[in-house]
Amino acid sequence: MDPFKEKAKCVWIHGPIIVGAGPSGIAVAACLSEQGVPSLILERSDCIASLWQNRTYDRLKLHLPKHFCELPMMSFPQTFPKYPTKHQFISYMETYADHFDIHPRFNQTVLSAEFDSTSQIWMVRTKEGDFQYFSPWLIVATGENAEPVFPTIHGMEHFHGPVVHTSDYKSGSQYKNKKVLVIGCGNSGMEVSLDLCRHNAMPHLVARNSVSSLFFLSNFNCVAIFDIIKNMRFNVADASLIDVSCTNFLFNTCSNSR
Repeated sequence: MDPFKEKAKCVWIHGPIIVGAGPSGIAVAACLSEQGVPSLILERSDCIASLWQNRTYDRLKLHLPKHFCELPMMSFPQTFPKYPTKHQFISYMETYADHFDIHPRFNQTVLSAEFDSTSQIWMVRTKEGDFQYFSPWLIVATGENAEPVFPTIHGMEHFHGPVVHTSDYKSGSQYKNKKVLVIGCGNSGMEVSLDLCRHNAMPHLVARNSVSSLFFLSNFNCVAIFDIIKNMRFNVADASLIDVSCTNFLFNTCSNSR
Protein backbone atom coordinates (compact mmCIF):
# COMPACT_ATOMS: atom_id res chain seq x y z
CA MET A 1 0.00 0.00 0.00
CA ASP A 2 1.19 3.51 -0.81
CA PRO A 3 2.61 4.82 2.51
CA PHE A 4 1.38 8.34 1.84
CA LYS A 5 -1.52 10.07 0.20
CA GLU A 6 -0.99 13.42 -1.39
CA LYS A 7 -3.33 16.35 -1.77
CA ALA A 8 -1.91 19.47 -3.38
CA LYS A 9 1.46 19.98 -1.60
CA CYS A 10 0.45 18.59 1.78
CA VAL A 11 1.37 14.96 2.35
CA TRP A 12 0.13 12.85 5.25
CA ILE A 13 2.47 9.97 6.12
CA HIS A 14 1.02 6.79 7.64
CA GLY A 15 4.30 6.07 9.38
CA PRO A 16 7.50 7.86 10.41
CA ILE A 17 9.20 10.50 8.27
CA ILE A 18 12.89 9.61 7.90
CA VAL A 19 15.31 12.39 6.93
CA GLY A 20 18.35 10.99 5.10
CA ALA A 21 18.85 8.04 2.77
CA GLY A 22 22.25 6.98 4.05
CA PRO A 23 23.00 3.65 5.77
CA SER A 24 21.08 4.59 8.95
CA GLY A 25 18.01 5.90 7.15
CA ILE A 26 17.80 2.89 4.83
CA ALA A 27 18.30 0.47 7.74
CA VAL A 28 15.55 2.11 9.82
CA ALA A 29 13.13 1.96 6.88
CA ALA A 30 13.91 -1.74 6.35
CA CYS A 31 13.38 -2.60 10.03
CA LEU A 32 10.08 -0.71 10.10
CA SER A 33 8.93 -2.43 6.92
CA GLU A 34 9.67 -5.85 8.40
CA GLN A 35 7.30 -4.94 11.26
CA GLY A 36 4.61 -3.82 8.82
CA VAL A 37 5.18 -0.12 9.49
CA PRO A 38 5.35 2.14 6.39
CA SER A 39 7.67 5.12 6.26
CA LEU A 40 8.88 7.81 3.92
CA ILE A 41 12.52 8.79 3.44
CA LEU A 42 13.30 12.37 2.38
CA GLU A 43 16.73 12.70 0.76
CA ARG A 44 18.21 15.99 -0.45
CA SER A 45 20.42 14.42 -3.14
CA ASP A 46 19.44 12.26 -6.11
CA CYS A 47 20.72 8.91 -4.77
CA ILE A 48 21.08 6.80 -1.65
CA ALA A 49 24.33 6.94 0.33
CA SER A 50 25.11 10.27 -1.34
CA LEU A 51 28.19 10.95 0.80
CA TRP A 52 29.69 7.62 -0.27
CA GLN A 53 28.80 8.22 -3.89
CA ASN A 54 29.72 11.89 -4.25
CA ARG A 55 32.00 13.01 -1.41
CA THR A 56 34.63 10.28 -1.05
CA TYR A 57 38.02 9.55 -2.59
CA ASP A 58 38.54 6.69 -5.03
CA ARG A 59 40.66 4.41 -2.83
CA LEU A 60 38.33 4.53 0.16
CA LYS A 61 37.58 1.23 1.90
CA LEU A 62 35.72 0.37 5.06
CA HIS A 63 38.03 0.86 8.02
CA LEU A 64 36.40 -1.96 9.98
CA PRO A 65 35.84 -5.59 8.96
CA LYS A 66 32.64 -5.95 6.97
CA HIS A 67 30.76 -7.95 9.61
CA PHE A 68 30.87 -4.87 11.86
CA CYS A 69 29.39 -2.65 9.12
CA GLU A 70 26.58 -4.73 7.66
CA LEU A 71 23.03 -3.45 7.90
CA PRO A 72 20.24 -5.35 9.72
CA MET A 73 18.83 -8.52 8.17
CA MET A 74 21.26 -8.66 5.23
CA SER A 75 24.96 -9.55 5.26
CA PHE A 76 27.59 -8.51 2.77
CA PRO A 77 28.11 -10.97 -0.11
CA GLN A 78 30.60 -13.68 0.79
CA THR A 79 32.62 -12.73 -2.29
CA PHE A 80 33.37 -9.29 -0.84
CA PRO A 81 36.78 -8.90 0.84
CA LYS A 82 37.17 -8.33 4.57
CA TYR A 83 37.38 -4.58 3.94
CA PRO A 84 34.97 -3.77 1.06
CA THR A 85 35.82 -0.96 -1.32
CA LYS A 86 33.79 2.19 -1.74
CA HIS A 87 32.12 0.83 -4.86
CA GLN A 88 31.33 -2.50 -3.22
CA PHE A 89 29.72 -0.75 -0.26
CA ILE A 90 27.59 1.41 -2.57
CA SER A 91 26.54 -1.70 -4.48
CA TYR A 92 25.58 -3.36 -1.19
CA MET A 93 23.51 -0.33 -0.19
CA GLU A 94 21.65 -0.25 -3.49
CA THR A 95 20.97 -3.99 -3.33
CA TYR A 96 19.74 -3.57 0.25
CA ALA A 97 17.28 -0.85 -0.76
CA ASP A 98 15.98 -2.94 -3.66
CA HIS A 99 15.64 -6.04 -1.48
CA PHE A 100 13.47 -4.24 1.07
CA ASP A 101 11.60 -2.21 -1.57
CA ILE A 102 12.78 1.12 -0.20
CA HIS A 103 12.11 4.12 -2.45
CA PRO A 104 13.19 7.45 -0.96
CA ARG A 105 11.87 10.75 -2.24
CA PHE A 106 14.98 12.28 -3.76
CA ASN A 107 15.81 15.97 -4.23
CA GLN A 108 13.88 16.88 -1.10
CA THR A 109 15.92 19.22 1.11
CA VAL A 110 14.33 19.59 4.53
CA LEU A 111 14.09 23.25 5.53
CA SER A 112 12.29 22.87 8.85
CA ALA A 113 10.67 20.35 11.16
CA GLU A 114 8.17 21.64 13.72
CA PHE A 115 6.25 19.66 16.31
CA ASP A 116 2.75 20.79 17.22
CA SER A 117 2.20 19.86 20.86
CA THR A 118 -1.59 20.17 20.55
CA SER A 119 -2.08 17.74 17.67
CA GLN A 120 1.09 15.75 18.48
CA ILE A 121 2.06 15.96 14.81
CA TRP A 122 5.33 16.81 13.08
CA MET A 123 5.24 19.16 10.11
CA VAL A 124 8.29 18.81 7.85
CA ARG A 125 8.75 21.36 5.08
CA THR A 126 11.05 20.85 2.09
CA LYS A 127 12.68 23.33 -0.24
CA GLU A 128 11.93 21.69 -3.57
CA GLY A 129 8.28 22.19 -4.46
CA ASP A 130 7.57 23.61 -1.00
CA PHE A 131 6.03 20.33 0.17
CA GLN A 132 4.74 19.88 3.70
CA TYR A 133 4.83 16.38 5.17
CA PHE A 134 2.83 15.46 8.29
CA SER A 135 3.41 12.54 10.64
CA PRO A 136 3.31 11.74 14.37
CA TRP A 137 6.89 10.48 14.12
CA LEU A 138 10.15 11.98 12.84
CA ILE A 139 13.48 10.14 12.53
CA VAL A 140 16.58 12.19 11.70
CA ALA A 141 19.29 10.12 9.97
CA THR A 142 21.42 12.84 8.42
CA GLY A 143 24.73 11.64 9.90
CA GLU A 144 27.47 13.70 11.53
CA ASN A 145 29.79 14.24 8.56
CA ALA A 146 27.42 15.65 5.98
CA GLU A 147 29.08 19.09 5.88
CA PRO A 148 32.84 19.59 5.45
CA VAL A 149 34.66 21.54 8.16
CA PHE A 150 37.10 24.01 6.61
CA PRO A 151 39.04 25.76 9.40
CA THR A 152 40.37 29.28 9.05
CA ILE A 153 44.16 29.08 9.07
CA HIS A 154 46.27 32.18 9.60
CA GLY A 155 48.16 33.09 6.43
CA MET A 156 46.09 30.90 4.10
CA GLU A 157 45.11 33.98 2.10
CA HIS A 158 48.76 34.33 1.02
CA PHE A 159 48.89 30.81 -0.42
CA HIS A 160 48.02 30.92 -4.11
CA GLY A 161 47.86 27.19 -4.80
CA PRO A 162 44.74 25.01 -4.66
CA VAL A 163 43.24 24.25 -1.23
CA VAL A 164 41.12 21.09 -1.24
CA HIS A 165 38.98 19.48 1.47
CA THR A 166 39.07 15.67 1.55
CA SER A 167 35.38 15.61 0.62
CA ASP A 168 36.44 16.97 -2.79
CA TYR A 169 39.63 14.88 -3.10
CA LYS A 170 39.35 11.95 -5.52
CA SER A 171 42.81 10.69 -6.43
CA GLY A 172 46.49 11.57 -6.06
CA SER A 173 47.05 11.22 -9.81
CA GLN A 174 46.76 14.99 -10.37
CA TYR A 175 49.47 15.66 -7.74
CA LYS A 176 52.26 13.58 -9.29
CA ASN A 177 55.71 15.03 -8.49
CA LYS A 178 54.11 17.84 -6.47
CA LYS A 179 54.53 18.79 -2.83
CA VAL A 180 51.27 18.47 -0.91
CA LEU A 181 50.59 19.55 2.68
CA VAL A 182 48.05 17.30 4.43
CA ILE A 183 46.56 18.82 7.59
CA GLY A 184 45.25 16.25 10.05
CA CYS A 185 46.26 12.65 10.73
CA GLY A 186 42.90 10.95 11.18
CA ASN A 187 41.62 8.21 8.89
CA SER A 188 41.19 10.54 5.91
CA GLY A 189 44.51 12.34 6.38
CA MET A 190 46.51 9.13 6.63
CA GLU A 191 44.74 7.41 3.75
CA VAL A 192 45.01 10.43 1.45
CA SER A 193 48.71 10.64 2.33
CA LEU A 194 49.19 7.01 1.35
CA ASP A 195 47.29 7.62 -1.89
CA LEU A 196 49.53 10.59 -2.68
CA CYS A 197 52.63 8.47 -2.05
CA ARG A 198 51.41 5.78 -4.43
CA HIS A 199 50.91 8.42 -7.13
CA ASN A 200 54.48 9.70 -6.70
CA ALA A 201 53.50 12.92 -4.96
CA MET A 202 55.48 14.35 -2.03
CA PRO A 203 53.09 14.70 0.92
CA HIS A 204 53.97 16.42 4.18
CA LEU A 205 51.74 15.56 7.11
CA VAL A 206 50.99 18.09 9.86
CA ALA A 207 49.16 17.31 13.09
CA ARG A 208 48.03 19.69 15.83
CA ASN A 209 49.55 17.57 18.59
CA SER A 210 52.32 15.00 18.78
CA VAL A 211 50.97 11.56 17.97
CA SER A 212 52.11 7.99 18.42
CA SER A 213 52.16 5.70 15.41
CA LEU A 214 50.70 2.99 17.65
CA PHE A 215 47.39 4.86 17.41
CA PHE A 216 47.07 3.88 13.78
CA LEU A 217 47.27 0.14 14.42
CA SER A 218 43.59 0.12 15.33
CA ASN A 219 42.56 1.75 12.04
CA PHE A 220 44.88 0.41 9.34
CA ASN A 221 46.71 -2.79 8.54
CA CYS A 222 50.42 -2.91 9.32
CA VAL A 223 51.53 -3.02 5.70
CA ALA A 224 49.65 0.18 4.88
CA ILE A 225 51.14 2.02 7.85
CA PHE A 226 54.61 0.73 7.03
CA ASP A 227 54.25 2.10 3.50
CA ILE A 228 53.03 5.49 4.76
CA ILE A 229 55.87 6.01 7.24
CA LYS A 230 58.49 4.61 4.87
CA ASN A 231 57.48 6.85 1.96
CA MET A 232 56.29 10.06 3.56
CA ARG A 233 58.22 13.16 4.50
CA PHE A 234 56.83 14.38 7.80
CA ASN A 235 56.69 18.13 8.34
CA VAL A 236 58.02 18.63 11.85
CA ALA A 237 57.29 21.90 13.60
CA ASP A 238 57.87 22.39 17.35
CA ALA A 239 57.62 18.70 18.23
CA SER A 240 58.28 15.46 16.45
CA LEU A 241 55.08 13.96 15.04
CA ILE A 242 56.28 10.40 15.34
CA ASP A 243 57.62 8.88 18.53
CA VAL A 244 60.84 7.10 17.57
CA SER A 245 60.47 4.16 19.96
CA CYS A 246 56.92 3.52 18.75
CA THR A 247 58.00 3.82 15.13
CA ASN A 248 60.78 1.25 15.62
CA PHE A 249 58.28 -1.09 17.25
CA LEU A 250 55.89 -0.59 14.36
CA PHE A 251 58.59 -1.23 11.77
CA ASN A 252 59.50 -4.47 13.50
CA THR A 253 55.87 -5.50 13.81
CA CYS A 254 55.14 -4.73 10.18
CA SER A 255 58.29 -6.42 8.95
CA ASN A 256 57.31 -9.59 10.79
CA SER A 257 53.79 -9.49 9.34
CA ARG A 258 54.68 -8.82 5.68
